[in-house]
Order: sequence, then structure tokens, then C-alpha cells
Amino acid sequence: MVTVKEHIVIRGVGGISPLGHNAVSTANAYSAGIPAFTAKQYQGSPAPVAPLSPAGEQQLQEFVQSNPNYKQLDRSVLLAVYAARQAADEAGWLAHSTTNDDLAVNIGSSRGATGLFEQHYEAFQQEQLSSGASPTTTLGNLSSWVAHAVNAGGGQISHSITCSTALMAVANGVAWLKAGMAKCFLAGGTEAPLTEFTVAQMRAVGIYSKLADHPYPCQPYALEKQNTFTLGEGAAVFALEQVPQTAIKPGDFVIEAVGLGFEKIVSKTGISAEGLNFQKAMRHALAQLPEQDRQIDLIITHTPGTRAGDKAELNAVQAVFGKATPAVTTNKWLLGHTLGASGALSLQYALYILQQQQFAPVPYPNQLLPQQTQQAKLIKRIMVNAAGFGGNAASLVVSCQQ
Repeated sequence: MVTVKEHIVIRGVGGISPLGHNAVSTANAYSAGIPAFTAKQYQGSPAPVAPLSPAGEQQLQEFVQSNPNYKQLDRSVLLAVYAARQAADEAGWLAHSTTNDDLAVNIGSSRGATGLFEQHYEAFQQEQLSSGASPTTTLGNLSSWVAHAVNAGGGQISHSITCSTALMAVANGVAWLKAGMAKCFLAGGTEAPLTEFTVAQMRAVGIYSKLADHPYPCQPYALEKQNTFTLGEGAAVFALEQVPQTAIKPGDFVIEAVGLGFEKIVSKTGISAEGLNFQKAMRHALAQLPEQDRQIDLIITHTPGTRAGDKAELNAVQAVFGKATPAVTTNKWLLGHTLGASGALSLQYALYILQQQQFAPVPYPNQLLPQQTQQAKLIKRIMVNAAGFGGNAASLVVSCQQ
């Protein structure tokens, strides 16, 4: 009996970020290559941040008005639900009004209900704490409210593994589908960190960008030796299915591999100069590809604009690929670092690149090697990296079927 090879296919994509609130607006933003940053006052001094665009904010608020229950939810949950419904709709999963017990959900966030938590803690200090404080600030809101919105009756997972969260969610989706524990799977990440306390935390670490008035406040790979970490908000969710090789069609996006890596932390942020966690994750992903075909045409790096983190990841890329190092790019100079949502938004960018066969070159002086800025004639396969506090890393490989 011949075993038919099966693949994990992305059937639908949903996203909302500083660059757009649907596929068209997001694609237009990437094509334009205009950063989405603005300066806002935090604790009496300006900080660059990347909030939703006015059009995106309007769409989100109209969405909130569609359901009275949404008004009580944290912004991170709302972003997740908004993106998840897009993905499920594109996959054709919203056509069923009854609960689908074969549809599972895994939505992650680094920080969770940041905004509501700060509000409720302020009320607590004033002895005015609401009975809704606990139910609305649990991490479980992420998956449970998404499940309600898309009629998912299968497993519901909410988790945080800091900035690797979204790619870990996709890894869970791949594992669940291959194990037969679900037939459909929604996976992604969300983050709404543009709050006083969160910005203050990043400033305390000493990594936040001081380039509030600069056109590029977030500068991954920058030549100048300074930290330019800049926060953004957003969410992206993917509708995954496992299908046989015979059902794959041209234009289908296939997740070919998800690699994971970990190293013991040597600092508060868990970064080693060699980027050992990145090396392990990339090698783990490459080992899942066919031995005779492990060509990567482009890497979308994690690189949040920190001196140590950016350099460590580039060192890791060089260590893994050597003279065959592919082109390298990032979207953080456009929308900042969205923490737990960053891997998902990078994957969304990868799908855009695979469709359009182009990506915007980094527009400021950078430390990339010449071969790392040269686009392949045809981009068939992209690796997406993510890493988070604690020493963890993830690498996902996605391709578009020709």
C-alpha cells in the first residue's frame, strides 16, 4: 500500500496591524514601504510607537460595536477575534452556523490583557475593583473568545512563550493536525502593548528607541551602535488544514517545517553572541525538508532593532548557511516589534512576498552582507524566525506551490 504524503496548507489568513486591516490595505502598505510610526507621550517624554492606522482603528471599533460582549474585552483579545474571523471566513469555515468540533484554536500573546490589567490595577489602588477584573484579564480569553466567534468546538489553547508565541501556536497546529486531534486549526498571535507600563518596562531594559522624530525609529541591522526597539500592535491568524499531495493546487501556501530551539539564558533577555537558540531552530527546521532540496531563498528575521539581538541572529544565520546565506529582510522597520504577534505578522509578510515576488530593501545604512540584500530571481521558499525572552526560538519554513 502506497502512503500518500500530506501537507499542512494555509487555507485562510487574517490580520490587523499598523500597516492594514485586511489583505488589500496590508499589501498596499508593504508595496509603498512607508513606516507606520508616530510619537506619543509616555511618562512625560515622547516615544515612537506603531498603532493601528486610522482606517484600521475605525474598522476595529465598528467590529466592537457588532457584539455587546466585545466592549468588556481587552484590546489584545479584540485584535485576535478580528483577525481570526478574517482567516476563518477566507477558509470557508464561517459558513457553518453550528459548532464545529473538528476546529481547534491556539492564539498566543506575550503580554495578554495588558491594557485591562493596568486599568483594573489602577481601580484596585483606588478600592474600586470591578467583578470583571479576573475574568477579562486571564490569558484564556484569547482562544475562548476566538472560538466563540468562529464556532470552534475543538481544543482551545492560549499560551505565551514571549516573542516566539505565534510561531509556537503554528507549531501546535501542525502537530495537532498531523496527530489527527483536529481537522481544522486556527493559529496565531496578538498583542496590544502600547500602554504606559509596557513602554516603561522596555525603557527600563534599556532597549527602547530614542528616535521619536526619526522617519525610521526602529532600525534592525543598523550600522549605528544604538538600540532602536520600538513597540507596535496587531494580530495575525492562519487557518490550517492537512491535505494530501494530490489535493495541492498552484498558489497554495504550504508550511513545510517548524523548528524549535532553546539555550540556557546568559542575560535578562536570554541572548548569546552566537545566537545558539536561532541556530538550533533553523537547523531543526532545515532537517525537516527533503534532504536533496533544502534551499531557502529568503529569511525574515526576528531582529527587533537591538544591538545584541540583531547581531546574534545574523551570526546564527551565517553559522547555519555560511557562503550559501540567502537574502535577509524584516518588517519591523515598518511596524515595530509586536511581541507575541510578531512571528504571525512576519509570516503574513512572507505570504505577501511569495505572491508578489518582491520585498522592500532596508532603507538605512545597515550591516547586512551584500549577498543578504540580493533578492533571488524566484522566491520559492521563505524561513521566518522568532525568539523571545528566556532563550527560546522558532523557525518556520513556508512555500508557495507552483
